[in-house]
Amino acid sequence: MIETSYYVYALKDPRSSPAKPFYIGKGIGVRAYDHLVKPDNSRKGKLIQEIMDQGAQVLVTILVDSVSEAQSIKLEAELISAFGTIDTGGFLTNVIIPSGLSGKVRTSIVVPHGAQEKAQIGLSLLKDAILEFAKANQSGISNSDAASLLGLKSDYGGGSKDYLSYSIIGLLMREGKLAREGNSRKHVAKVQ
Repeated sequence: MIETSYYVYALKDPRSSPAKPFYIGKGIGVRAYDHLVKPDNSRKGKLIQEIMDQGAQVLVTILVDSVSEAQSIKLEAELISAFGTIDTGGFLTNVIIPSGLSGKVRTSIVVPHGAQEKAQIGLSLLKDAILEFAKANQSGISNSDAASLLGLKSDYGGGSKDYLSYSIIGLLMREGKLAREGNSRKHVAKVQ
């Protein structure tokens, strides 16, 4: 049986009419309200604090509920890509960090609106999965382990069947979240 306790929500600024969404998220339980308890130092947290300092209350709107985690992830990604983030010319404070994006402008290539946000959300989920996998295996994981056991191995005709997992492990190493264990091919999660 598929768990359907997930929902997708929007945080809205009540100082405009209609109230303008500034953050889209997914969660279970009271996740949508966690942001309001102790705003952090992110764009989202600063805006929440600004709204509260002006005597207003952030509106929390459940956009859809009783969905599976997979459905909530897909809908969250679609909404973020539709509205766009501040960094991509939209108005959401969601943080999607595009790493490894080329600085070149290629006029012959069309990047559909929202495609970059979807790719970065997917990358974030893959990084989280590999990091969680590494934390669960304290003796370390190899690229081959990540590719085969997490279903990231390609069946494309080329010789680089584990390239996706290798790239993600490389990003996690650059971010200081994974480290290579001595001279072995194992990677371990760094304590944070």
